[in-house]
Amino acid sequence: MLISTMNDLPGYEVTEVVGEVFGLTVRSRHLGSQIGAGLKAMLGGELKGMTKMLEETRVEAQTRLVEAARDLGADAVLAMRFDANDLGDMGQEMCAYGTAVKVRKLP
Repeated sequence: MLISTMNDLPGYEVTEVVGEVFGLTVRSRHLGSQIGAGLKAMLGGELKGMTKMLEETRVEAQTRLVEAARDLGADAVLAMRFDANDLGDMGQEMCAYGTAVKVRKLP
């Protein structure tokens, strides 16, 4: 599956727009991580546990996006973006979205 944040795909022609697709996930951290992050926030510096969680969340959302596009028979997703929302103390919502298309490689 080709994924592009651009509106087109150099070297390819869009032959059909399949439609909007998205992959959504909501993640929370366990209590021990929350306490550690709270202490680290007071001292300053990177919250490595939070960084790891957000990286994993993005990968999971993008994987679900690809699955949704494949289910519709798409070859690529164009204009892919991430949208994130904080759910307070409960966790983080991450949505990967874009336009599923069928493409053909140009000669």
